Amino acid sequence: MAMTPDRAEIVALHALGWLASADLLDAFQGATGADRAQIAQAAGDPVFLAAVMDFVLTSDGWVQGACAAQDLPFEQFLAARAALPGGDLPHWT
Repeated sequence: MAMTPDRAEIVALHALGWLASADLLDAFQGATGADRAQIAQAAGDPVFLAAVMDFVLTSDGWVQGACAAQDLPFEQFLAARAALPGGDLPHWT
């Protein structure tokens, strides 16, 4: 199944929910500087959702947890990130 931007946003929203359920929301807030009200307000913004995905992608364990919570293959998680703003930029690592 091709990853559409709408589907990618859903995956990212679920990843944000997973961060909260895994007690990682404080770490996300620390990394982004966003408070909970700002997170709630920005949750519909594709650019913010791309930041959520980027944050989760900093840890293999977090990717595994977020994927398991959605019953999503790792490849689909990466495809979701690629479908969000900035996902088409080259990765130099």
